[in-house]
Amino acid sequence: MSSNPPYPVGTVISGKWRGNRYVIERMLGRGANGTVYLVQREGRRERYALKIGNDTLELQSEINVLTSLQSCRKRSEFRARRESALSSYLLESDDFKDGEHTPFYVMRYVEGKQLHHFLAKNGISWLGLVGLKLLEKLQTLHECGFVFGDLKPENVMVSDYGEAELIDYGGASPMGRSVKQFTEWHDRGFWNAGSRTGDENYDLFAFAVLCLRLLNEDGLKAAAQQLPQTRSVDELIKLAKSLPDRKLSSWLCLALKGGFPGSAQAAEIWKIHIYGTRKQPKDAMATPRWLKSAFGLSLFVLAFTIYWVLRF
Repeated sequence: MSSNPPYPVGTVISGKWRGNRYVIERMLGRGANGTVYLVQREGRRERYALKIGNDTLELQSEINVLTSLQSCRKRSEFRARRESALSSYLLESDDFKDGEHTPFYVMRYVEGKQLHHFLAKNGISWLGLVGLKLLEKLQTLHECGFVFGDLKPENVMVSDYGEAELIDYGGASPMGRSVKQFTEWHDRGFWNAGSRTGDENYDLFAFAVLCLRLLNEDGLKAAAQQLPQTRSVDELIKLAKSLPDRKLSSWLCLALKGGFPGSAQAAEIWKIHIYGTRKQPKDAMATPRWLKSAFGLSLFVLAFTIYWVLRF
């Protein structure tokens, strides 16, 4: 946690290089690598989230990840259509002088509630939809060559209509590199279930633990209190198997074992078996004209046959 005191409401953050000015409305949150504020840019109605870093190199690393994600998405029209929100996530980065040059960057303000607060208010039945949206976000991230790393309820914001957003990319790491930030309960290495090298199954493991935490936090806490040498993923699998929803239980067990080929397959199986829907292509949904004509002709023949049978 940062030891720097937060800036008070009304403080103006003025960019040294770009010259844009942002007025702080309130603090949104604090972490090890920075503080996030809700701000309004002078001359505009829109509100943004502005993150001030404690360490220039760490914040620049986070900015580099977001910049790479945007570049990746711009190269793919399909990905841009499916996940347009991420393309505008990073708006600008700059420095402002407050005794010394302090780095900051500005991003979209994601309005909503943290995942656990959203489900506490709206009910656990929303987990199917919110989980699907979150898996799709992870899939997009993986397609661009990154893992999120520090996946936990506090890093997921959910809108009133169930759209999920990842809000802290400070722990995002390139595929194949060591995960930079993690939370013990959600970490594969903590459970002796694999390495901390970033891959798609690292995030899927963390997602599975996130679900267990939301569904049975007391059980997860008890399992985590075991000695490091005896701690095992088998304890998590036992928790998953104890859930009344058998399809969800099976999905979680597979994710905990690293059994999915990738996040795309994991999201598709979640969509079908947990959320209960399969997105059909437009061509499959539209009835061919020739089939409509044939169906109409068959109805006419049937009606004509019934008429003659009743007549004679």
